[in-house]
Amino acid sequence: MTTPTLLGSELPIAAAPMAGGPTTAGLAAAATRAGAFAFLPGGYLAPDRLASDIAAAREWGGPFGVNLFVPGSPDLDQAAFAAYARRLAPEAAALGVDLAAEPVEDDDGWADKLRLLVENPVPVVSFTFGLPSAADVRALRRVGSVVLASVTTVDEATAARAGGVDGLVVQGPAAGGHSATWDPVRRIADGPTSAVVRAVAAAVDLPIVAAGGVDGPEAVRELLAAGAQAVAVGTLLLRTDESGASATYQAALAASDRDTVVTRSFTGRPARAVRNGFVDRHDAAAPVGYPAIHHLTRDLRRRAAAEGDAERLHLWAGTGYRNAAPGSAADVLRTLAAGL
Repeated sequence: MTTPTLLGSELPIAAAPMAGGPTTAGLAAAATRAGAFAFLPGGYLAPDRLASDIAAAREWGGPFGVNLFVPGSPDLDQAAFAAYARRLAPEAAALGVDLAAEPVEDDDGWADKLRLLVENPVPVVSFTFGLPSAADVRALRRVGSVVLASVTTVDEATAARAGGVDGLVVQGPAAGGHSATWDPVRRIADGPTSAVVRAVAAAVDLPIVAAGGVDGPEAVRELLAAGAQAVAVGTLLLRTDESGASATYQAALAASDRDTVVTRSFTGRPARAVRNGFVDRHDAAAPVGYPAIHHLTRDLRRRAAAEGDAERLHLWAGTGYRNAAPGSAADVLRTLAAGL
């Protein structure tokens, strides 16, 4: 098997950085043991916690990467936020949660996390939601990190190449969780990841990691044939032994026969989730407004997970979530690579 030069792992498979809990250190370590590439999620983590996770990853004996969220411009519609908060008040009251009176805007510790990665370099750094400055890209490359930008369109890929990155994570619309789109207002149309990969590969001469809609080995083969050098997997790992997804979340995935839908209702950014009551009630009214809407609903979602209320929980999942199964993450990843 040819070793992917972009990631340096034995298998052309990567465990995606599922922020907010699902990707644990144990899951990432299991991916490394399987010969896959492990991405650590930096989103939502305090810099000292991220530093601790990086220190642990250095002991695994394989290549790994860190993913960061690129902060957007603060353009929240205050009136729309207030109206949405009022709309969600009964949902919060049903769970005994108080919603924040004022919007919370932050940059997820952007400067501190960048400084950490420059002072303590890791093999790969990937970015989601946008492109860092050319100076930040140069600083990371200067210390030896491979820099990847997550893109969802040819235009984003072209801009990323101009920004000096080493490669691309090309995310298709079937991906679970947040879309990597740089434009949170853009409608995410359905379609196969392979089509996006082919379009980007034809337009931009950079190595590609494909992500989105991976539901088994055939999907991996299809994406590699489309021009990807490696394939990132997230949803299929959500029910593994090492997953940090809550019991409520995992049980809902196991029991659901509902379709997935792209919604802004939980965080103010488009994200694919299993359709549930919260989505049905609020999707049409949800404003654009990440991270303010994320912070608005965070405690509500945490309580829903703790109380076993899957109808008010963000059930992030790609279109292939029905193929997610319990067992070892290492076994799932090895199975995906079988026959390559």
